[in-house]
Amino acid sequence: MTKDSGFKKAVRRHAEATGQRYTDALNDLVGLGRRMDHQPDAARLVAHLRAHYGVDAVAATKLSAHKTYVFRVERCDGDPWVARAFPPARPRVGVEGDAAILRFLERHDYPAERLAVDDAVSDFDGGALLVTDLVAGDPLPDGSSKFAMMGDLLGRLHALGWDESVSRPGGASGEDPTREGSPRQDLLAALAFLDAVDTKVAPGERERFERLRAEVRAADDGDGLPEGLLHGNLLHAPDHAVLTDRGPVAINWKASGRGPRLADFAYLIWGTGSWNPRRPDRERIDAAVSAYRRHIEPTAEEFERLEAVMCVRPLYLACYGYRRAVTNGQPFNEWGFIRPRDYFNAAAAATRAAFGR
Repeated sequence: MTKDSGFKKAVRRHAEATGQRYTDALNDLVGLGRRMDHQPDAARLVAHLRAHYGVDAVAATKLSAHKTYVFRVERCDGDPWVARAFPPARPRVGVEGDAAILRFLERHDYPAERLAVDDAVSDFDGGALLVTDLVAGDPLPDGSSKFAMMGDLLGRLHALGWDESVSRPGGASGEDPTREGSPRQDLLAALAFLDAVDTKVAPGERERFERLRAEVRAADDGDGLPEGLLHGNLLHAPDHAVLTDRGPVAINWKASGRGPRLADFAYLIWGTGSWNPRRPDRERIDAAVSAYRRHIEPTAEEFERLEAVMCVRPLYLACYGYRRAVTNGQPFNEWGFIRPRDYFNAAAAATRAAFGR
């Protein structure tokens, strides 16, 4: 079988798994890197901010190694801003949705970053740009106190009511702008990450590759569980929360929207574990549970599906890393995201025990 025919087979399989037509599945795989890779020019960004907003912006520096489109903007006429110059593949309506959620959170006095101006979304270099005030503070402290803070942030968020302004689906990481929305989009993106490199997988890795793909296809996306307004990516490296003089503040709301609240909480619980060896940290779990349950008490079905939903984001991260490793010709060494499998059962059991279930 030629490489070309092998790729066509991978496209057909991807189309079948995702419910797409062949041409749509082909575009999904071929355009993946172009949709995600985005390197805005800092000087052009400063010039845009000066012209569009009339501010005295003087410099823009990247804030994150993971998000190459996020900049800290220094101004001579005020406090610094954060400018997110999203990839052109992300529709402006998505960025407008970020702004709508931040307005909603401000109305409810929720500790989140604030929009820098009323008209916070503008067009820039083929994409959409969002400007917010820089949240000055420090990273959350390590240990159980960090998970208590995150548990409280999520509990407060999930306990909020919502209106039509914040009703968009949320919970997926959305690094591929075409896969924003509910946690199911993380699983569809994960399949795309794998299928895009199908023909590059070494024969000795084929069995593990197929097993990983099967796990993604069988994963529980939380559909039908109680919903709330989700952050979608609070637990991140670095964390999407900052400790300020006023307490912890959540930042980066690109993944936010309405979805199964367990997706947020399960991801947090997954992150409590120690890495070497991989095992649950009961002190951290107890801290997260104690803070979260001040606002939310999970249902019996949420407890039942906890370990299954806990797998969604780790599977996404594993597939994201797998594609990166194969594309760069490197070995994939991040099986710790999803192995050992009994970690998920043990973490879920410890969580149920902390809730007294």
